[in-house]
Amino acid sequence: MLRRVPPVVPAPRVPCLRPAGTALVLLSLASASLAAQTPAPVARPLSMAGRSPVYAPNGMVATSQPLASAAGVAVLQAGGNAVDAAITAAAVLSVTEPMMTGIGGDLFALIWLAKEKKLVALNASGRAGARMTRDELLKRGRTRSIPRGVETITVPGALAGWQTLLRTYGTRTLAASLAPAIRYAEQGFPLTPIIAEDWVGQEAFLKRDSAATATFLPGGRSPKAGEWFRNPDYARTLRTIATQGIGTFYGGAMGQQIVAHVQKLGGFLTLDDLRKNQPTWVTPMSVPFQGYRLWELPPNNQGVAALEMLRILEPYDLKAMGHNSAPYLHHLIEAKKLAYADLTRFVGDADHLAMPAERMLDDAFISERRSHLDVNKAMVRTDPGPLRTSSETIYLTTADKDGNMVSFINSIYDEFGSGIVVPGTGFALHDRGAGFTLEPGLPNTVAPGKRPFHTLIPAFVTRTVNGRDEPYMSFGVMGGAMQAQGHVQVLLNMLVFGMDVQQAIDAARFRHLSGVQVAIETPVGDGVRNALKAMGHELTDERRTQFGGAQAIVKLAKGWVAGSDPRKDGMAVGH
Repeated sequence: MLRRVPPVVPAPRVPCLRPAGTALVLLSLASASLAAQTPAPVARPLSMAGRSPVYAPNGMVATSQPLASAAGVAVLQAGGNAVDAAITAAAVLSVTEPMMTGIGGDLFALIWLAKEKKLVALNASGRAGARMTRDELLKRGRTRSIPRGVETITVPGALAGWQTLLRTYGTRTLAASLAPAIRYAEQGFPLTPIIAEDWVGQEAFLKRDSAATATFLPGGRSPKAGEWFRNPDYARTLRTIATQGIGTFYGGAMGQQIVAHVQKLGGFLTLDDLRKNQPTWVTPMSVPFQGYRLWELPPNNQGVAALEMLRILEPYDLKAMGHNSAPYLHHLIEAKKLAYADLTRFVGDADHLAMPAERMLDDAFISERRSHLDVNKAMVRTDPGPLRTSSETIYLTTADKDGNMVSFINSIYDEFGSGIVVPGTGFALHDRGAGFTLEPGLPNTVAPGKRPFHTLIPAFVTRTVNGRDEPYMSFGVMGGAMQAQGHVQVLLNMLVFGMDVQQAIDAARFRHLSGVQVAIETPVGDGVRNALKAMGHELTDERRTQFGGAQAIVKLAKGWVAGSDPRKDGMAVGH
């Protein structure tokens, strides 16, 4: 869907509570410690002030929907930890933002473990079904891509990921974590404005599937902002999982129902595919930048592109160029083109890579990529680097009183995913198989049992203190291909231009689309736009582009400070 509201130009903050709906928020008295940990904020007129960053002494939750944020904080207040709060918030989001997320999708997470002083990563993305072969798709006339629908359904990994996170690092049961979501699904809730607008844009698509129509178009249309929406089928589904465990989904009665319906419509899942599903603990990747370190998950997702962009930009004096100046935007856009070209050639299932993803970050590879960046001219065509052999989404972040932090992303890919709802279940199955390519011989070429390429990327930032990595920020920018380029923009806003966390989120962004096409949010003026055009960039209508929705939590010497994107309905809440 289209993003509607242009961001507010950020400004200095005044001591006040957040805007409406944040009664649980407490201001921290530790604001002085922020200055000791982040560059000084950029000064702007008070008349341009937008949201204030949120300070809290004990714990924090930032999500794209207020009910989810409140549910997560309630868990923290009841003694749960950051992992417990993340799963509860994610479950509520699966009710309140069903076009974006749910148990029919996948997830990735980064978790800072305060006691162990280390960062761990979970890949809970599912795999292609046993019957999903390139030959079969070619027989069906799919020569370039897989159309949105039943053929794109791969194994949903999110629910197994929720369970794995809770059992490994949480303190609460899955049943307890699902309780708020069950209540909202059963009793209903009033829709927030941006979610309502996303919903109405998918009416025609939802009408292609009778169960999707019955579930998400009550009375034959999408609910409007302020109207209540109930999903009793989903409440029953979550209650069944809470009482019977996830086995009912991964091979039990519910799984049998899912597989039978998918196969009836021509999909590729088998019951054995569901039974075999297992999340994977992986080693996160990182690159240093000006005393900090950005962490991302390794393939099968696009996190390496954010790391590659930072490495390409390392030697340039970005601050001297000026924030969102034409030279600055040009450098970031060109670095994005180079990094994303490499995604197409080199990234896919980690078991099928042509070369280790770490090689995309080594000095020789980055030097070759940087050599293609013309400081005065936009690249019309961007080829991947040399082979060397030696998404729609929700993002949320949580932090607890003990210092644990969770960076968490959960998605069903396109809005309402595949558009397929198994009758009586109340949720849409994702279309992550659309991330595969039919081009032969690539890491991401479709094949049974493969994990498809993912746009989903949670991020984490550490600071180097006395030679050790200390936790600094958990953040993400949801929105398909916007994510890696969004990570870099938000991070540079803070580390190079000294913005606080909310200013960094509020600031105008660009989104490179393809070729020389790029969209830039409205606050960027005509002078910059004309200069970019002179370099060969083609500026498209930003009103028809999503610029992502960011959430972030920064660790202070004592307490937390967080920001939430005004491009979404959500908020940061602390206690």
